[in-house]
Amino acid sequence: MNNKDTPTVDIEKAIKNCYSTWGEVYYDEYYGDGAPYPPVHLNLIKSILNDAGSKRVLDAGCGPASMLRHFLQKGREIYGFDLTPEMVLEAKRVMGQLGVPESHVWEASVLNPSGYFCDSANDDKYDAIVSCGVFPHLREEDEIVAISNIYNSLMPGGLAIVEARNALFSLFALNRHTYEFFTEKLIPVEELRGFATNEENVKLEVALEQLKAQLRTDLPPIRKGKAGELGYDEVLSRLHNPLELERVFKEVGFQEVEVVFYHFHSLPPQFSGSIRNLFLQGSINMEENPRDWRGYFMASAFCVVAKK
Repeated sequence: MNNKDTPTVDIEKAIKNCYSTWGEVYYDEYYGDGAPYPPVHLNLIKSILNDAGSKRVLDAGCGPASMLRHFLQKGREIYGFDLTPEMVLEAKRVMGQLGVPESHVWEASVLNPSGYFCDSANDDKYDAIVSCGVFPHLREEDEIVAISNIYNSLMPGGLAIVEARNALFSLFALNRHTYEFFTEKLIPVEELRGFATNEENVKLEVALEQLKAQLRTDLPPIRKGKAGELGYDEVLSRLHNPLELERVFKEVGFQEVEVVFYHFHSLPPQFSGSIRNLFLQGSINMEENPRDWRGYFMASAFCVVAKK
């Protein structure tokens, strides 16, 4: 999907459609015992919230309460909203069984400032806002809207924890994401084509094909929908440069901004199948230090942690 030309309303419609069949199975697929990789970011975010002593917490893009259900503890108020009705329905069911009022979970968009509060009569600000799995689905020009909304919904000293997929991991992945990162972010392909001679342009195309041949551009496989709807890789699902996203948080006004990494890969992902146990053990060992500088390249995801 072309995020530059597609209206936000159409992108959100496609995202809703993509996630509409995931409501009842998403948690098991990504947080359950059969998940392809342990949900290490859950403990990471829980520890950040606990260390901060967060008492009023919002999950902006809570899905089927995948993380929200684990944030529950004595003395803490928890709230969540999501864009997709089927996700909200499942989240209400799960949280209701845990004794959380149904009104604490609702349907909204991170781009709507009033959507951050469940009731116009109860717009008390939060001391922590978590947002996981949302920013990949935002156009670049909409990011600052979402970050500003998070900032404005926090009380002074409040904490934002926002997750994104790491674009710099592409340099380590050696797959189609690597080729896309090289040709769309690093190499000035169009500029070179603009001042190259005809002969040089032919050789440039050969060079790009040779580069492509060095990589596993057949990987990772494109994720399709479950029941005819568009899949995750068929809707807007961007990668983010942690250095650039950190800068945007500072521009909005956040202080003490840092990046913490998770979902480390001890080897490029194409080797995760042939020596799976070694790959997993090495990767999980690396999760012990979410501030390891190697995370910029060897972790596929990160969180921006920022204080208002």
